[in-house]
This record gives sequence, C-alpha cells and structure tokens, in this order.
Amino acid sequence: MAIELEGLEVRGFHGATADEQVEGQTFLYDVRLVAHDAAIRSDQLADTVDYTKVVACILEVSQERRYNLIEALAGAVADALIERFPVSRATVRVRKPEVRLAAPIAFTAATVERARR
Repeated sequence: MAIELEGLEVRGFHGATADEQVEGQTFLYDVRLVAHDAAIRSDQLADTVDYTKVVACILEVSQERRYNLIEALAGAVADALIERFPVSRATVRVRKPEVRLAAPIAFTAATVERARR
C-alpha cells in the first residue's frame, strides 16, 4: 500500500548561492511511502502513517539546517521518514519552482528513494 503527499509547500533557505540561503524560497515536496496494509482492514489511524506527523518530519528536516543541494535535502528527508515511520520504502522528490536560470523553466527537482534494511 502506498501513501502519497503531493505538492507540500515549504519555505526554506536552501541553495548553492548566498541569495538563496538568505532570501529563501518555496520548495515543493512529493512523497510516496510504502507501508503495510493493516489500515485497509481496520480503518484506524493507529494502523497507518499519520500524514500530520509526516509533514512535521519534513518541516523539521527542512528547518534544522541549510542544504546547498536539493539532492542532499531530499536524501535527508527520505532518511528521516524511513527512521521514524513503519514504512518499507520512502521516495522523496524536492522541486524548486523559483530556480533562477538563464531560460524559463517550471522547476528543477531531485528524487531520492530509500528502503528499509
């Protein structure tokens, strides 16, 4: 069973330039967690992954330090989700829609997948 959060908007101060780290910008998180299917049968929150706690985890990782690369940010979030929740796999995509490049672009992104060992 997969649990997905798509387009979670978090303001952060990550990036390779000083301007990005001072001014900040919006980052969009797309998360897919593979969990056991007990909640399908029980219909109880205690038997699944609580979205509010997932969002709190992502906010904590984003706010606890500044990352130069969205690859490292996505990896840190995926690691934290695997450590804190009863999931077998976590896929995290971090999108950067306010990226400043020489030509228009919708966003840049980095995707990291982690599996429980």
